[in-house]
Amino acid sequence: MRGSLKLITGLLVATCSQIATAQQAPTTNPYNGNKRFEQLETILPTPNTYRTASGSPGKEYWQQRADYDIKAELDDVERKITGTETITYFNQSPDELPYLWLQLDQNLFQKDAIGATSKTGGISGQASFQQFKDLTDTKQYGYNILSVKDAKGNPLKHTINHTMMRIDLPAPLKSGASVSFSIDWNYLITEYYGRSGYEFFAKDGNVNYFIAHWFPRMAVYNDVYGWQHKQFLGQGEFTLTFGNYKVALTVPNDHVVGASGELQNPSQVLSAEQLKRLEKAKTATRPVLIVSQEEAEKAEKGKPTGKKTWIFKADNVRDFAFASSRKFIWDAMQVDVEGKKVWAMSLYPKEGNPLWGQYSTMVVAHTLRSYSKHTVAYPYPVAYSCHSTSGGGMEYPMISFNGGRPEADGTYSEQVKAGMIGVIIHEVGHNFFPMIINSDERQWSWMDEGLNTFCQYLAEQEWDRNFPSRRGEAQYIVPYMKTDPTQQVPIMTNSENIMAFGPNAYAKPATALNILRETVMGRDLFDHAFKEYARRWAFKQPYPADFFRTMEDASGVDLDWFWKGWFYGVEPVNQTLETVEWFGIDNVDPLAKNEAAKKDAEAKRQTMSNIRNKTDIPKTVVEENPDMRDFYNSYDRYATSEADKKKFEQTMASLSDDEKKLVNSNKNFYVLNVKNKGGLPMPVIVKANYEDGTEEVFRYPAEIWRLNDKEIKKVIPTDKKVAKWTLDPFLEIADIETEDNVFPREPEQPSRFQVFKAQRQVAPNPMQQQQKAGAVQGAKN
Repeated sequence: MRGSLKLITGLLVATCSQIATAQQAPTTNPYNGNKRFEQLETILPTPNTYRTASGSPGKEYWQQRADYDIKAELDDVERKITGTETITYFNQSPDELPYLWLQLDQNLFQKDAIGATSKTGGISGQASFQQFKDLTDTKQYGYNILSVKDAKGNPLKHTINHTMMRIDLPAPLKSGASVSFSIDWNYLITEYYGRSGYEFFAKDGNVNYFIAHWFPRMAVYNDVYGWQHKQFLGQGEFTLTFGNYKVALTVPNDHVVGASGELQNPSQVLSAEQLKRLEKAKTATRPVLIVSQEEAEKAEKGKPTGKKTWIFKADNVRDFAFASSRKFIWDAMQVDVEGKKVWAMSLYPKEGNPLWGQYSTMVVAHTLRSYSKHTVAYPYPVAYSCHSTSGGGMEYPMISFNGGRPEADGTYSEQVKAGMIGVIIHEVGHNFFPMIINSDERQWSWMDEGLNTFCQYLAEQEWDRNFPSRRGEAQYIVPYMKTDPTQQVPIMTNSENIMAFGPNAYAKPATALNILRETVMGRDLFDHAFKEYARRWAFKQPYPADFFRTMEDASGVDLDWFWKGWFYGVEPVNQTLETVEWFGIDNVDPLAKNEAAKKDAEAKRQTMSNIRNKTDIPKTVVEENPDMRDFYNSYDRYATSEADKKKFEQTMASLSDDEKKLVNSNKNFYVLNVKNKGGLPMPVIVKANYEDGTEEVFRYPAEIWRLNDKEIKKVIPTDKKVAKWTLDPFLEIADIETEDNVFPREPEQPSRFQVFKAQRQVAPNPMQQQQKAGAVQGAKN
C-alpha cells in the first residue's frame, strides 16, 4: 500500500513527530507484554550470604567434602564386584548432622525399587529379546550391604530406603568436624544399559566392563535442599560431593584398566614395552598405541593366569568410574591444554576399528582444548574415551563410555562417524558440566545436559566446518516447539518428570544458549558471561538462579524475559509479517501534486464501462450540441494557481538546507505490521531486498514487544524501494512457521507426488558400496 507523509506545517520535524507519536503506547494496555518483561524476583530464591544477587558464591558459601579409600575386585566369572570402602566425611556446613545419607544407585535394579515399579507401558504384540529378558530375569541385582562400621570397627545403625541409605551417628557430627566409617558390599553387574554394566562378545567369549555408580556414595548436603536424597529412578542422574579418591582395583591379570585418576603403580601392571610406549606418547603429535590390536586379539584367545591390582588416585573429583577388559586396544598422547600437559587416551576393542583408532583420542584432545577455551582450563591429568556398545554415551570424571561402531567389515556410514565424534565430544565435555561445574543433575538435567550440549555444538563446528550437528541451531528445535503444549514441560522441570527428555533437557536449552550468543547478546558479551559463570562455579555447586544471575551480571543484559519464555514456559516462537505499508514524503509542490492527481483521475476513468462506451455511444448530447458546453467543459481543474505557487515558494524558503535536502530526497518509509502469534517474545530481525538487487538487515531487540506482546508496527526508512521483506531471514529465533514471514507473500509451489514400487529401504553405506564396486572392478580386470 502506498501512502504519503505530509509536511503539514512546512517543517520536517512535524513529520518526524508524527512517526514517533504513532509508536507510543496506547493509553490503556490490554496486553501481557509488561508481565513478560517483569523481573524474575518473585520466582528466583532470595539472595543470601551463600548465593548472592549477582550470581556468584557468597562470602559464607560452603560445601561438604567426602574422601574415599576403596579396595574392590572384579570377578570375571560371576560378573560381580566385591568391595570395601572407608569414607571420611567433612562437615563444612554450619549445621550439626545427626545422620548421614548415602546413595545406593545399584538398587535401581532391584525388582521392588521405585524406579522399576513406577515404570509404565504395555506390550504391542511384539517384544524384543531384551524387553522379555528384563521382564523375566530372576537374578538378584542391587547391593548386598555386608557391614557398616565406624572407625573403631563398631557397627553403625543404618536404614536402607530403596536407592538411599541413612547412617545414624552415635553423636551428631558438629560443624567443622569429620567422621570416618567403612562399608563392605557386593553386587552382580548388569548388562550395559547406557550408564554402566558389561558387554558380552559371543564370538570370542569375552566381556568389556564399564563400571560406574558401583560403590555407596555420599549424598549431597547443601544450603539449597539440605540433604539431596531424591530417589534414583533412572532418568535424573547424580548429585555428588567433591573429594579425594584412592582406589585399588583387582582384575584378571590380562585386563587393561582405565579409570578416573592417575595410575599410581604403572611398573607393577604394565610391561616394559608398554611403559616405553607411554614415554613416547608424552611428546607425540598423534596417538601412540600402548596396546596394539594384534596384542589385544592375542589376549582375547588366552586365559588369565592370575590377578593384578591397578591403583588409581584422583583428587577433587565428585565420582569415580573404571573400564576393564582383555579386549582393549589402548592408545594415548599428551596434549597441551592452556599450558598444562594432559593425557588424552582411548580404550576400545577391535570391533571399534578403524573409526576409533583414527578419531577417538584426537577428538578427546580437541574437546579438552575447545571446552577449556569457552569455560575453564581442564584441571585433571587425564581424560579417557572408552568404546562401549553401539549406542550413546555416559560420563564420569576423567573417563567416559562412548558408542559408535563400524560394520563388521570395517566400513561405516557418515552418520555413524559423525555420531561417534559427537558422542565423544559430548561425554568428554561432561568433565566440565557437571564434573567441574558441579550442578545438581538429580534436580536439573538441563544444567548438565543442556549447557554441555551447547558447548558440544561449538566444539563440533570447530572440529569440521560442515559437521552435521543435530542440536544447537535454532531451526533444529522447531519440530519440538511445534508439538502440542500438553506434550511439553518447561525446561525448569525436575529431571524425573521430563517428557521428551532429549529435546527438553539437551536440545532446547542448548538452542536457547546459542540464540543468546548469536542473536540476543552477541558473541563477545555472551562468551565473557558464560566463561565467568564457569569460573565462579568451578568445583562448586550452582543452581539455576546462579546461572541466570551471572549471565546478566557479567554481560549487563537484562535477560529475565528470556528465562521466562524459554526456561519457564512452553510457548513457541511464531512471528508473522502481516502487512507492509509504503509511504513517501509529500513535499507539497503544487505542480507535482496536481500532475499526480491528474494521472490518478485519468487512471480511474479507465473502467470497462468507459472503454465500451467509446464505441457503444457514438456521440453524447454535449458533443452533438455545442451550446450545452460552458466554462467547466474547458476548465483545467488540475492547473496550479498562482496562490498555490506563492505558498509553496514561501514554505520552501522557510526550510533549512538539511530540511530541503530531506524533502527532495525521495525517501521511503515502510510500516511493518508484525504479529506475535506464538506468544514467546523474541527479537525482530527483518531483511529488505531492494529493487536494485541489494539487501539490508534490520535488527530490533525483544523489548520491542514490551508494551504490546501481540502486535507491533515498526517504521523503517530506506533510500531505495524494497521489493521484498523477510522476517527471521537467517533462521535465528526458532520460528515454527516461516511461510508467513515474507511480504509480499510468495506463491505456493505446487505439491508433487512420486510413483514408486514398494520395497524395503535400507540406509546406504557409501564406503561399503564403493568397496564392493572396487572388488567387482578388480575381478573384471
